[in-house]
This record gives sequence, structure tokens and C-alpha cells, in this order.
Amino acid sequence: MAELIEVNKKDSVLDKIKKFALNNMVTIMFVIICYIGFYFSNLTFAFFINDLITRIARNSFLVLALIIPVLAGMGLNFAIVLGAMAGQVAIIMVTHWGIVGWQGFFLCVLISAPLAIIFGYLTGKLLNKTKGQEMITSLILGFFANGLYQLVFLIMVGSVIPMHNETLLLSSGVGLRVSIDLTGGLKYAIDDLLRWTFPKTLMMLGSASILIGGFNIYKYIKGVPNYLKGKIKLRMIGYVLAGISLVIYSIIITNSNSLLNNIKVPIITMVIIGLLCLFNIFISKAKIGQDFRTVGQDRHVATVSGIKSDKVRVTAIVISTLLAAWGQLFFLQNLGTLSTYGSHEQVGMFAIAALLIGGASVTKANIGHALLGTVLFHTLFIVSPIAGKNLFGDAQLGEYFRAFVAYGVIGLSLGMHAWKKQLQSRRRLS
Repeated sequence: MAELIEVNKKDSVLDKIKKFALNNMVTIMFVIICYIGFYFSNLTFAFFINDLITRIARNSFLVLALIIPVLAGMGLNFAIVLGAMAGQVAIIMVTHWGIVGWQGFFLCVLISAPLAIIFGYLTGKLLNKTKGQEMITSLILGFFANGLYQLVFLIMVGSVIPMHNETLLLSSGVGLRVSIDLTGGLKYAIDDLLRWTFPKTLMMLGSASILIGGFNIYKYIKGVPNYLKGKIKLRMIGYVLAGISLVIYSIIITNSNSLLNNIKVPIITMVIIGLLCLFNIFISKAKIGQDFRTVGQDRHVATVSGIKSDKVRVTAIVISTLLAAWGQLFFLQNLGTLSTYGSHEQVGMFAIAALLIGGASVTKANIGHALLGTVLFHTLFIVSPIAGKNLFGDAQLGEYFRAFVAYGVIGLSLGMHAWKKQLQSRRRLS
């Protein structure tokens, strides 16, 4: 009898491992690829961390903007491109008026908000007419909106829409320049408000982790009823141990000649990204979040329950588009250059690829998927050209691989989603 129980336990452990590997196939594959790429790139750890922190600060907001439509059962929102356009319109206006620094950035936030809400509302209305085909509709809508965007800023500005600015306009006086330099204007408008060294940032993170975990464990020891249960208690102990490790590591770096001491972390940007994570957690637990989840699982059940599913879906797209507009502002203030006709084009594709690499799917996405995906996707962006050059003598191979990954991971994820649906339907029939 004991042998049978042991065999069953082994089988259940093997089943769990298989299930984990199957559900996280894409993420595991990219962890391995990133490790191999880093090994062959011969990059120093300090250079890699510095570039990775910059890319996380630049791109995380846009990836997090994708979560709510997935929760509402609308799949991957390729239409965040429209939100990015709203952000760019605001940047063009503020740059033309000559308002610089954080004041200019704040004005961009205010200007882009109503534009993004209007774009999101119209997008949501359209997607309600194409239920079940939201992803392809939002993708084509992005191409259509890009055409209108180019019509306005390449043909109408300077001719129909009056503008007199030699810095922004082409020499003909009609249409905006292909590239607009934000140096001395909005470049690093938020990033430069507060920067800490890498060791100091680790020290603060570690201290916060110890305080959060320690406070919760203290409450548990004091006997507050039902305060911590099972996995949550283990997680709090993990917070304390991780915090202690970070503090010790930060002290070691500070007392060494490591190049990590020269890395500056944009704290305000990181805090805002953290606040967006908290917003996503809050909204998922609030009533509107429950409505998103109910509509995402079954629209018919949601309607019977008295939830206006169409209105909920529109709300999800409006929030996503608004966040995408603000995310594009953070992206461009960090980059420092606005490619007038190109900055928004790949926003949806790269953000969705990052989310999927983190382990998300068409029907499931959370903050962990977004942040892990951002780290892995941009790790690949950093190491692949140099690894390609070291291995094959041609950095361009790494560039091709990056483009292949961005499109390939989306195709792979959609294929796996269809395959899993087939498996589920077969199991129901059997």
C-alpha cells in the first residue's frame, strides 16, 4: 500500500513538472536562449545591467498596458498603437510650443489623455462589432490609423493645419521632419528627476522587502486570526530572505571597485511603473475587475448576471489605450528622439511579444508575465547582435534573429493556444 502511494506521488510530481513545462514552454526556451546569447556575447555584467535597466524603464509601461484587455477576454490588443499615436501627438504639440522638462511632460500627459480616451472608445465600439476576431481587427485598425496619422502629419500640417516651426517642419514647409530631437526638451524629463546608484537602489529594495515580509510575519506571530495562510506565509519568509540577500549584495558592491557603482537607476520612472502594477492589482480585485473576468470567461453568463458586457469591453480598451499613450511618453522621453512616422509602428508588436515571452497567453496575462517578458525580450535585444558577431562574424544575423523572435513568438503562442483548445475539446468529448 505504501509503495502504491509512493508511486502515485512520483506520478503526480512528474505530471506537475510536465504541466509546468508545457504551460511555460516559450519562457523556458527564451531563458535558455538568453543565457546562451549572454555567454557568447562576452559582455561585462555591468554593461548588461545598465542597458537592461534602461530598457526596463523605457518599455515596461507599454507591456503592462496590455493586461486588462486579456483579462476581459479580448485577447492581445494590437490597437495600443492608437494610444502611442495619441502620446506622440501630445509630444509634437508640446515640442512646438517649447515647453520643456517635467512641466512639458505633465502637459503631454494631460493632452494625450482625452485623445487616447476617444481613440479607445472608438476602438472598443469597433471590436464589439467583431466579437471573436478582436486581435486581427485591432491589428488592421492599427495599419488604418497609421495611414490617417501620416496623412495628417505628412500632408496636412503646414498646408491645411497652420504651423510655423523650422525645427519641426520639412524644408518645403509642409509635413513634419522624419526625426525630431527631444534633447533640451522632453528628453529624460522624468528619468533625471531622481537617480540613485545601483547599490543604493538594491539597498532600498532589500530594506522594503524585509519590512513588508517582517511586518506580516510579526502580525502572524502575534496571533492575528486568519492573517497569513500557507503559501502566503512562505512568500513573506521569502521576502525577508530576498531582502537580506539584496542588502548584503549592495554592501559588497559599494565596498568594491565594481563598475556597478557607476550605474544610475531612474527612480521616479521605476516608482511610476510600480504604481501601475498596483493599479492593475487593485482594478483586478475591484468590482470592475470582477466584471472584466466574468465577461472574459463567458459573455452570455455575464449578460444574464446583469453585467453590460459591451460596455465593460469598451472600458477595458479605453484603459489600455490610455495607458499605452502614457507608456509611449515614458518610452520617448527615455529614448530622446521621436521618429515621427516610425516610433509607434512596432509598439504593439514588441510589447505583445514581450508579454508572450513572459508566459502569458491569449486568455491569461498578469504583472509577472509582463515584467519577466520585458526582461527576457530586451535581454535578447542586448545580447543577440554581439553574440551573432562573435559567433558568425556578422552582427546583422543577431538583428535578423531579433526580428524573427518578435514575430515568431506571437505565431508560436497563437498556435499553442489553438492546440490547447483542441486538447481541451477532445478531453471533454472523451
